[in-house]
Amino acid sequence: MRRSRTFEWGDPAVTAAAVPHGSGLDFLREIMAGRLPAPPVAAMLGFTLEEAEHGRAVFTLEPGEEHYNPIGSVHGGVFATLLDSAAGCAVQSVLPQGTGYTSLDLTVKFLRPVTVDTGKIRAVGTVLNAGRRTALAQAELRDSEDRLLAHATSTCMLFPVQQN
Repeated sequence: MRRSRTFEWGDPAVTAAAVPHGSGLDFLREIMAGRLPAPPVAAMLGFTLEEAEHGRAVFTLEPGEEHYNPIGSVHGGVFATLLDSAAGCAVQSVLPQGTGYTSLDLTVKFLRPVTVDTGKIRAVGTVLNAGRRTALAQAELRDSEDRLLAHATSTCMLFPVQQN
């Protein structure tokens, strides 16, 4: 039986244009409040930024069949996307106005399978160290019973962002 899924997203250029105009934490809070569009990847995969504070960001996802790999569990790329988003946004939350970031690397360890029966999962990102040029963050993917499903570390490069 065929299945389908439809989704919509806001203009990513609007969100990108807002990056230089406030702190990284202010930027994340604007997305959470709906005053800036969430990134299209969040709509495509169905995840949400639920918490943002200095040095920490939390994303949630309710796993569905659309996230499955051929062996009947959530694809590792979905895990990696959630973990990359959590670690990266944790870094963004500590950035001053006029500073951006990009991921330089992401190392993921998969510990448990996830299926639709797992229920809502949370990717919790935290900053381990933020310097002038790079930041190191980690992220944990956990189920509703707080079991660790996957873990990641990420190094991010920091750079000045020009105002438009």
